[in-house]
This record gives sequence, structure tokens and C-alpha cells, in this order.
Amino acid sequence: MLYDSDCQLSMSVCPFGRTEVIDNTLNPDFVRKFILDYFFEERQNLRFDLRLEKPLTNEDGSYTICHKTEVVKNTLDPVWQAFKIPVRALCNGDYDRSIKVEVYDWDRDGGHDFIGEFSTSYREMSRSQSQFHVYEVTLLSCLVDTELSFLDYIRGGTQINFTVAIDFTASNGNPSQPTSLHYMSPYQLNDYAMALRAVGEIIQDYDSDKMFPALGFGAKLPPDGRVSHEFALNGNPQNPYCTGIEGVMEAYYQSLKSVRLYGPTHFSPVINHVARYASAVTDGSQYFILLIISDGVITDMAQTKESIVNASSLPMSIIIVGVGPAEFDEMIELDGDEERISSQGRYAERDIVQFVPFRDYIDRRGNHILSMARLAKEVLAEIPDQFLSYMRTRGIKPGPLPPPYTPCPPPAINPLLTRRVSRI
Repeated sequence: MLYDSDCQLSMSVCPFGRTEVIDNTLNPDFVRKFILDYFFEERQNLRFDLRLEKPLTNEDGSYTICHKTEVVKNTLDPVWQAFKIPVRALCNGDYDRSIKVEVYDWDRDGGHDFIGEFSTSYREMSRSQSQFHVYEVTLLSCLVDTELSFLDYIRGGTQINFTVAIDFTASNGNPSQPTSLHYMSPYQLNDYAMALRAVGEIIQDYDSDKMFPALGFGAKLPPDGRVSHEFALNGNPQNPYCTGIEGVMEAYYQSLKSVRLYGPTHFSPVINHVARYASAVTDGSQYFILLIISDGVITDMAQTKESIVNASSLPMSIIIVGVGPAEFDEMIELDGDEERISSQGRYAERDIVQFVPFRDYIDRRGNHILSMARLAKEVLAEIPDQFLSYMRTRGIKPGPLPPPYTPCPPPAINPLLTRRVSRI
């Protein structure tokens, strides 16, 4: 038995850090917290190692500088400007941790003269305005402001709904030819497949059921050859959902075998398709992300602008990935980073479009994994801010956090059953 073991948990992100050592127990309850920067647009892998080690030194009670004010010159009654500091940086979430304030008389040569100091805590400062009697320092105000994050909403139950729309226009080239952007090589993914997998594999982690609608536009469909700008890749218009990104990839490949690439390139039908669903759920419980992958000129630009302006008031974001060598002037215009998009005198309520040309992120050495990681990082970076802008402007708060996980105790062993099994 290892009842006298000393346990330590190590969490690695190449590596990241270690917990304190818990002595003499097989059920350690680790206390030390690790703060990681979260990136929606990247897949962040963590590794946990459990080690038996000698105790390491933990916090020793020393102080660490967390903020310095500006210098107020030529006065015996300085008033410093208000500043903002995260609670995490101020006291690491410990409301009663001692916070020491030191006051210095500034000297040009750097030999600042120490005037005095006093101690307080986050809890004491946040209760009310107070005066610290040492050296007559007065706290003018202390405002505690909670900044909600994208993860707060996800943890509170907001569902991310991901939809794919793929360009099947003839400008992509014959899929049976290696020069086509839709060419299905047995050795590597084409640009459409790489863009789809790069973005989808990140977003699918936020979708609980992993069921994704997958649409195509600009093709002639069997059996009558009608042109469609809003068809289900799986061939089922009543249920266009595919299981996971692998299901979307399979439906995409099957569509290439059954439809005929045609045209023109219309974006508005697929935007309106997702907008119809987003307009039915505006309470913050769901958020919709549409990925459009296309190779060239948009032929329904006016209608597309109108669709985006209408969708800008909905819980919805649009990612556009341009593939191939064409110019993407129209797609760049839809990305509202520099100038808010407008239609018929109406401006978009907020920026909901992110456009990138895939060619800018292709690794020159042919590393497709690196190319996909670069693309995903770029196109997904704006999603959390677009998501939060919708929630904040409508005063939508995250749902309550789920109760903490409590493992069930192991079932009791029936001695009689054990004896019977041993006889067999």
C-alpha cells in the first residue's frame, strides 16, 4: 500500500506548471490554480502527469508588484488617475489576500524616496469608499466590474451551430482534372477540403451533438438538371445534417460525383438559409456560424449585402474563405473591418463577416497541417468578439453554470457474489 506517498500533478503545455505536493494520501486534493490564455481559434492540447516527488516550495508570503501609478509632480496632495486591474492579477482570486500600497517621492535620478505604506485587501476596498489613516491616503472609489467572456456563455449552455456552404460553380474546373480546385487527389486534400477541415475541426468541439448542416450552391442537380444555390450535400433537403466533420467531408465528396458544376455564384441564398434559423432563436441560447468556401466573383453582390445587413442583428457570424488564384475584391468588401457594410442606406448593426484568401496561409514547404492551423487561427480569431457584441448589445447574460462534477462512489461488493465467482 502507498499510504505514505507524496503526490504531485503536473500539467503540461510544453510544459506549463506543477501543483503543490500533497503528502501521505492516495486521494490528493490539489489547490494551486493554473491560469491559461484561451484561444477560440486554436486547438490547445493539455497533458496531465501524476508524479511521486519531493515537496517543492510554494508561495512564501512575499509581495509581487502588480501595478504602478503614473507620477504626479509638484504637489503635496497628489490625485492619481483611476486604473483598471484584473482581480486575477491583483490577488489571484483571494479576496482577503494582503495588498500592500507603497508611496514614493519621485526623483529624476531614480533614487525615489520611500514615504510610507499601508495594507488592505480586495474585500476591504470593494465594500465602500474608505480612508486609510496612514499618511492620509484616501480611496476615492472602487468599482468592481465583471467582464463576461465567450467561455462564460459556452459554460452557461449557449449552443454553437455550425453550417457549411461550398461553391460548386464551373469556374472551379472539372473535378476529374488535377487542375480543378475540387480535384479529389488520392494523396492530399484539395483547398476546399483543407479549409473545411481546418475550420470545422475547431468549431465542432463547441457543438454538443456534432450534427452540421452542409449546403452547396451553383450546381445542376440530378435528375432534371435544375440549378440550385441552396442544396443539401447529403441529398436530403429535409435533413441536411451530417455527422461530424468527417460526415460533411463524405457528403462533399459524394456531391462532386453526382452534381454538375454550373453557376453563377450566389451567396445570399445560403446566408438567408442560416439567418432563418438564427432569427428564431435570439435569446442567447444559440449562436450560428456559417462557413462559405468559394473561388471567385460574387454575382449577387447587392442581394448578398442586403442579406448580411439583415443578419447583422441576429446571433450569427459569417466566415468566407477564398480558394484559388482569383481576385477577391467583392469578398474583401464584405469584410467590415475597415468600413461597415451597407445596403439601400442601411448599415450593418455590427461586423459579422470575416474573409481570408486561403493562398495567404499555405505553407510553402507543403505542410498541409501547418496551412490548416494558420487558416483556422486567422478566420476564427474574430468570432468571440462578434459573439460578445451580440450578447452585450442585448443585455444577454450567460446561463447558470452546471453543478460541479461529483464522481459516483464505486458500488459495494457483494461478498456472496464474490465467493460464487471464485468457485466458478
